Amino acid sequence: MLFNFPFFVTFQGSKLSVEENNSWVSPNGDFSIGFFNLADEPNHYSVGIHFNSESILVSEQIVVWVAGAEIAVGNKSYFQLSQTGELVLVDSMKGVTVWTSETSQSAVVSARLCDDGNLVLLDKMGAVVWQSFDNPCDTLLPGQKLSVHKTLRAASKNSVSSYYSLYMNASGQLQLKWESNVVYWTGGSPSVSNLSAVLTSGGILQLVDQNLVPMWSVFGEDHNDRVNFRLLRLDVDGNLRMYSWEDASKSWKSVWQAVENQCNVFATCGQHGICIFNASGSPECQCPFKMTSDPNSKCFEQDCTSAFSMIRYEHTFLYQIYPPSDSIIVTSLEQCKNLCMKNSVCTAATFTNDGTGECRMKTTVDFSGYSSPSLSPVSFVKTCLDPVAVDLHVARSSSAQSPAKHSYRLCIPCLVGAASGTFVIFAVMQLALGCYIYKRRNLVWKKPALAYAGSYSKGLMMLSFAEIKEITGNFKHQIGPNMYRGVLPNHQPVAVKDLETTIEERKFRVAISKIGSIHHRNLVKLNGYCCELGQRILVYEYVKNGSLEKFIEDEELSKKLTWRRRVDIFLGVARAICYLHTGCREFVTHGNLKCENVVLDKNFEAKVSEFGLGIVHPETSRSREKDVEDLGKILLILVTGCLQVEEVCERAYMEWMQGHLEMTVDSRIDDGIDLEELERTLRTAFWCLQTDERMRPSACEVVKVLDGTLTVDPPPPPFASRRLPAEEQSFESGSEP
Repeated sequence: MLFNFPFFVTFQGSKLSVEENNSWVSPNGDFSIGFFNLADEPNHYSVGIHFNSESILVSEQIVVWVAGAEIAVGNKSYFQLSQTGELVLVDSMKGVTVWTSETSQSAVVSARLCDDGNLVLLDKMGAVVWQSFDNPCDTLLPGQKLSVHKTLRAASKNSVSSYYSLYMNASGQLQLKWESNVVYWTGGSPSVSNLSAVLTSGGILQLVDQNLVPMWSVFGEDHNDRVNFRLLRLDVDGNLRMYSWEDASKSWKSVWQAVENQCNVFATCGQHGICIFNASGSPECQCPFKMTSDPNSKCFEQDCTSAFSMIRYEHTFLYQIYPPSDSIIVTSLEQCKNLCMKNSVCTAATFTNDGTGECRMKTTVDFSGYSSPSLSPVSFVKTCLDPVAVDLHVARSSSAQSPAKHSYRLCIPCLVGAASGTFVIFAVMQLALGCYIYKRRNLVWKKPALAYAGSYSKGLMMLSFAEIKEITGNFKHQIGPNMYRGVLPNHQPVAVKDLETTIEERKFRVAISKIGSIHHRNLVKLNGYCCELGQRILVYEYVKNGSLEKFIEDEELSKKLTWRRRVDIFLGVARAICYLHTGCREFVTHGNLKCENVVLDKNFEAKVSEFGLGIVHPETSRSREKDVEDLGKILLILVTGCLQVEEVCERAYMEWMQGHLEMTVDSRIDDGIDLEELERTLRTAFWCLQTDERMRPSACEVVKVLDGTLTVDPPPPPFASRRLPAEEQSFESGSEP
């Protein structure tokens, strides 16, 4: 179906659905909005605006705007202008709203898809209160502006494309970026601020001031020609291009691109490839670093078991991908090679060979580069000298291997046999040790540890209310909301939490037995409880330094939270939540994660308290997505030192987007900052705070990013859409993580 009846004006309650395959069409018929499936996968639909001209549709469906960018929904989903005046995208199979225009307070009465491809929401006076032109994805249409701090982001079509963005900075410059800190193209000059980028219908990309006066321009090669359709798009290869529709050839033609030599686009050839710009004008990606005989192996995949050698590549410049920066040393060509050779973490090096004497060292296998006869740099790649590598690279060696060396080849079956035997012995020993510890533990718990503790339930002390009053001195020493310090008869300090609930006794005991069985070094241990009459009280281990909130609020105490300690606290809290979500017998949410419930022991190791109370209060149990959001808040609080996350989030994101990482950091940290850790932490926090819950990572992914074992894409603005209230979510406690 190419056309539907054109709903020029759409009123509240109007709906598009995947099943009905209907659409709203602009008055001139050039654009329509509806569901599409470009991925050709089941249950992978998006809703967006695309060209509706029959000639263009026959050739290729060009989507110019997508609701929620990369959001995909199932085949029962719908897009609607709700009765409250919001555009909402609802995934019916999951029963959740995954995107909204956030206009419920704007008195919207209708929507209109305009002739220029702009979807607008109007109030009863006909004024525009929201428009898709203000929320671009990867494309600008003629007349659409890219204003200060707005971003185009390339579609996620491969492992690197989503890292590319076009950003309009406050200094009046357009910048193409990889991640947030590698600028590989700049348009305009920083002489005028508060400019906007706009594509004209005549094929000119301009930077204009607030009075629409052009301050900088570039022209498409057909800017004097009559062309029906134009667009500016940040392509998946990281290049910004202007396209015109050619009626004669029935195709889109690139009439201008920002980066002429595609090899100058950062990471053009992925994580290990070399970009070679050939005579035809198109780049070619090669993999000169393949060190194994397996044709399916990844580029630069090797596992060296002996010595190394350095392979030399003339006219080749290499750079790191993760992180996108090199360690630079001023030295000579030969010394550059030797320094990398002797450095155990160096994987490759580039000597710029341009008179500066720069030796750029790489410490990761994730590096890329480009090669051309016109380039002066010389690069070296560290490779193995084990038998396999030597056989593969005998042509590079100055002399052949001696027969004696071949006699020392590894006996793989012998190694496998020895390893298997060792594993079996180790497993048996661990099993025996586990049985011994288990029996000892049972014996210890069967002995009355405290004189007044009457009975036990799975290792938990069951105390009377009179005993609770005794150990707390009649609730004399309050250390937090409904939290009191107490001391057991054996002088062991405890923290006593009054839940102030009247949950039925049997349910309470079942819930407590579950919580009491959860043990992790970053979780506060539950020692006992009181379930008497109307009292529901928990007895936790006492953690010496108290809550993280206290350290953030106090000017003097906050100075004890060095950057290193804050990083460790990040990880500790994340590991605790990861364990609750995936390490327990059944899924457990925290439900109330905040700085108040993170306590620090004498070594400033983080421990999370009051976990699992959603079991006690089922009506307050919240999903894992809420736990991850709360985790993001804690990360941002630890970085900024500000407890009011809502006030600081947008400002911190803007500082990060502009590359001003240090501006986000708590000024009370005086021991220096690791910028790589800071970058990872900010990205992680912004992903956790995405208001579209489906875009948030899992807690375990957060752990992997924070400890450096997993890379993370640059996040979109975390405050771009509204999250459903908790009671509207479809999460069920106890489901598989």
